[in-house]
Amino acid sequence: MKRALLAADESIARDEMPPPWPGRGVRIDGSITHVRETPATRSDAEPALYVHGLGGSAQNWTDLAGLLADRLDGHAIDLPGFGLSDPARRYTIPAFADRVIRYLEHADRGPVHLFGNSLGGAVSVRVAGLRPDLVRTLTLVSPAMPFLDPRRSLQGRVLPLLAVPRAELFASRWLTQLPPEEMAQQVMEACVADTARICDQRRVEAVEEIRIRYTAAHYPRAYLGTLRGLVGSFVRAYLPGAGSLWRIASLITAPTLVIGGGQDRLVDVRVPAQVARLIPDSRLLLLAGVGHVPQMEVPRTVARAALALLDETSPLPTTVPR
Repeated sequence: MKRALLAADESIARDEMPPPWPGRGVRIDGSITHVRETPATRSDAEPALYVHGLGGSAQNWTDLAGLLADRLDGHAIDLPGFGLSDPARRYTIPAFADRVIRYLEHADRGPVHLFGNSLGGAVSVRVAGLRPDLVRTLTLVSPAMPFLDPRRSLQGRVLPLLAVPRAELFASRWLTQLPPEEMAQQVMEACVADTARICDQRRVEAVEEIRIRYTAAHYPRAYLGTLRGLVGSFVRAYLPGAGSLWRIASLITAPTLVIGGGQDRLVDVRVPAQVARLIPDSRLLLLAGVGHVPQMEVPRTVARAALALLDETSPLPTTVPR
C-alpha cells in the first residue's frame, strides 16, 4: 500500500455541471440492464465501467464520469432491481458480480477501468479478484467490505427488519411514507458530510429518481434482499472458504485506488485502509470531512486521484516530433 497521488488540478478541463448521460436498456440473458453512457471526448479514450451502491443508481457517477471523459469512455450500469434495470431473483454479491461480468462480456469492453462505490465496491472486488482478465485498474470508493459492528453504520438500524416475516411489506411502507423531497434529503444527509456541496440540479435529479422508485413494486424486495446479501457476505468473510470477500481481495492483481471519507456514516471508516493493506498493488486516499459518496461530494478530487492512477498505469502516448 502507498499513498495515492493527485493529478494537477489544471489537468481537468471540464468544470461545467453535466446533465445525466443518455441511458439505454441492454438485454442480457432475458433481463434488461440499464446503462448510462458518458461520451468520451477523444478517440483514444479507454473503456471504464462504474458500479453504484445500495439504493443508488448509475446517476451517482454523472459528475465523475464527466470529469474523466477525456481519458475514459464510461458506462455506468444500474444493478438489477435498482434504477431502471429489471429486478432479479437473487440480490447477493456473487449475483451482482455475475451481472457485471456478463455485461462486460456482452459489450466486449474488457479489460476496463472498473469503479465501484459502497455495494458496488464489494461487487467490483469480486469481479477483479475472480476475473482479472476483465479489469485494467480498480477504483474503490467507500467500498462496503466486511465489518461486524453494526453500530458503525446507519444501516444497522434496519438490520432487525431482516428477521421479520414478510419484511418487504413493512419496508414498502417505510420506503414510501415520506414525500420524495424529504426522502431525498434524508438519503443525502446520510451519504454526504456537507450537503451544501451538492448542487440544485443533482438534488432535483435525486427527487425524481425517488419518485420513480416509489412506483417500482419490486424495489422494497431489491433493497432488503441486497442488504440481506451484504450481511451474509460480511459473515462469510470471516469463515473458512473461498467465498470470503477478504480472501478474494487478496487475489486482486490490478493496480488499485482505494478512497474513503473520514465522515462516512454507512461504512466503517477503518475499512478503506484495511482494503488497501490487503490488495497488493494499492494506493490509499483518505478524505477528511467527506462522507460516503466522495464521487458526488468532491468529484474533482476523486477525478484527480483517478487520473494519477491512469497516468501511472495507462499513460497517454507521447507524440514523437518528426
